Amino acid sequence: MRISKRLTNYDNTGYIFITPFFLFFLFFILAPILINLVLSFTRFNLNDITFIGFENYLILFEDSFFIKSVWNTLIYTFFTVIFTMVLSFSLAIVLNKGIRCTAFFRATTFMPHIISMVAVSMVWFWMYEPTYGLINRVLASFGIKGFLWLNDKDLALPSIIIMSVWKSIGYYMVIYLAGLQTIPSYLYEAISIDGATEWQKIRYVTIPMLRPVTFFLFVTGVINNFNVFEQVNILTAGGPMNSTTTVVHQIYLRAFLDFSMGYAAAEAIFVLVIIAILTMMFFRYGSQEQSVEVG
Repeated sequence: MRISKRLTNYDNTGYIFITPFFLFFLFFILAPILINLVLSFTRFNLNDITFIGFENYLILFEDSFFIKSVWNTLIYTFFTVIFTMVLSFSLAIVLNKGIRCTAFFRATTFMPHIISMVAVSMVWFWMYEPTYGLINRVLASFGIKGFLWLNDKDLALPSIIIMSVWKSIGYYMVIYLAGLQTIPSYLYEAISIDGATEWQKIRYVTIPMLRPVTFFLFVTGVINNFNVFEQVNILTAGGPMNSTTTVVHQIYLRAFLDFSMGYAAAEAIFVLVIIAILTMMFFRYGSQEQSVEVG
């Protein structure tokens, strides 16, 4: 009886400690999602609210601006995640070799990640400036004519991708470095005895052992980059010719410039559903990979 009573008290204490998290989740995450879901079925412009059913969702798939924003978001997310992961993995491999000034390179590479996106965007806005910007000045010193980076519809989105990769690469690199340091050294010693080259060590030992790390970075990277907004709003405001507008940027425009809160809520629910579907697909794929390895 004494043991069961102690266990009961312990369980109750645990519930008390986890209650703040559930209260936070309920009031600041779940409740706003449910309210947003209800608003998506209305025509709400801050002055009047009218229930219109699925009309917002029907308009959504006929809105050329929104369709363009979805396409831009997919392109941005794909290239940002891929380039960030490849470059950060390569940097982690190099820095893990114990080269000179490793601590300095780690710090300088990670530093952009801790700087706010607004500050980074303002710096890169100046660097991309056509006349006095640093990038065009460097190109001019080599006799190369500068580009209208943010004013060219073909270069604007790639320019934002380059900036985003530069900012995120440090975080990815640190995670990869942590993963590299957990790989047992005897695996490399065993494959070295068989005469493996450096590339073969990376291919047959490093990459498979870092699969959980890569999966984590890929999933979180897709989710974070699908919600891109600050750099787009500051650098291009969605232009030129909507070539850089994204889903979240369109939600901002509809909600706070057009005051079409109901329609913006429908766009937000669409983003939520897409991210949920992608996340479930990624985790299902990751679970299959893990089960294959165990088997």
